[in-house]
Amino acid sequence: MENEYIVDNLENNIEIVEQNETISERNESIAYFIGVRGIAVKILSRFERSDAYLEKLLDNEIRNNNFNQMDKGLLTELVNGVIRWKWKLDWVLTGFYQGDYLKCLNIVKNALRVGLYQILFLNKIPVHAAVNESVEIVKKIQGEKTAGLVNAVLRNVARNIENVRFPGREEDLQYYLSVVYSHPRWMVKRWLDRFGEQDAEALLSANNRRPFIPIRINTMKATQESVLQFLNEKGISYFVSRFIPTSVILKSPRLDIRTLGIFQEGVITIQDTSAALAAKLAKPEPGYHVLDLCAAPGGKSFLLAEMMKNQGEVIAIDKYSVKMRFIEEGAKRLGLDIIKPTTADAETVEFDREFDIVFADVPCSGLGTISKKPDIKWKREREDIPILQSMQRRILLNAVHHVKTGGIILYSTCTTEPEENIDNIKWFLEVFPNFELDPAEKYLPSEVCSDGFMQTFPHKHYIDGAFAARLRKKD
Repeated sequence: MENEYIVDNLENNIEIVEQNETISERNESIAYFIGVRGIAVKILSRFERSDAYLEKLLDNEIRNNNFNQMDKGLLTELVNGVIRWKWKLDWVLTGFYQGDYLKCLNIVKNALRVGLYQILFLNKIPVHAAVNESVEIVKKIQGEKTAGLVNAVLRNVARNIENVRFPGREEDLQYYLSVVYSHPRWMVKRWLDRFGEQDAEALLSANNRRPFIPIRINTMKATQESVLQFLNEKGISYFVSRFIPTSVILKSPRLDIRTLGIFQEGVITIQDTSAALAAKLAKPEPGYHVLDLCAAPGGKSFLLAEMMKNQGEVIAIDKYSVKMRFIEEGAKRLGLDIIKPTTADAETVEFDREFDIVFADVPCSGLGTISKKPDIKWKREREDIPILQSMQRRILLNAVHHVKTGGIILYSTCTTEPEENIDNIKWFLEVFPNFELDPAEKYLPSEVCSDGFMQTFPHKHYIDGAFAARLRKKD
């Protein structure tokens, strides 16, 4: 198929549109987007022309529509699935589209993607249903002619799906992996250079897994036994993390966990095992004074407070006051009253006292969380990493002033990239020789540790990619 140019065009953010996108905006105010698939097209079209995160757009539509549980699950599947596999979908569509696919109006493009995603990945949905819904969406907005084109393309794909050919692996491995696993070429090149072919491909594949729901048991309110008994009684499939016994992974990705009584009562909270491991590495004790510099939405603050038996103090800082409610509501639900949400900038905040632990879960590229947040693939650029590294170092520079002698700075990220992780720690220890690395192997399972650091990878540990370092201020 004559579609080898598509990835390079997409990588350079070439977006050619035949009609002014204000048409799309006007149409969205009219009741054209109805039903699960229509709302999916609406969300995807808004995502492409804004800086909004996919999760926020999705949550907003779920709140504003009277969807049942099955519809919520399908909407989430369609939206995340299309974004997860966007380049692979576009490769196929480019080959079957009669004309220049890139010149399609975004709404048409996303209707095609939603239809094709169902054909390729959702075997329980009949082809005719997937095709007809996309056709009807386009017909309402663009008319019969464009709808006919969408119908022809999707039916042609469905008839010839076995004949689709992707770039040759032997001819251009980077290009092949980029299309087949739907990742930007710069990410593929970076991971090929760093990990080699086998591990890089395994990481790309892991990033495309449908995520399960990771929960953590609040040991102040329940035991592992009682929570597992509840899940068994409700018929909810799960497995217990091999790294932390209070981390449980629910195998029902469409389950709305917030409707469960054990969530509403604060018995459990949502938290990936990798995040819990980073908090465990801090090893706070009851009565400690802890400063969490980048706290929202509060997950690590909650675990720190629980480990402290709700005795002491956790000052939970975030730069944006609108995020304070997430910390406040979560702490109340979990029964934690030592957490003090505070609006401040982690780079410049000042206190007239020192803390036992300064927790710096810094803003990062988030490349360890692509499975849960597939839009990160398309929101991040290679140029973001040095910019983020500079911010991370500024936060570390401020953290130094707030930790007491013998105390700990716990640095953590949810990324896999060395510039944001080990490179920052090497720099820090060179600049501040009065600190030393307290090896993670002393506190965590050896399987998630390397060279004194906590480091997890989606393809090796089946949890988010994350990093943490325990830095002790020498006596």
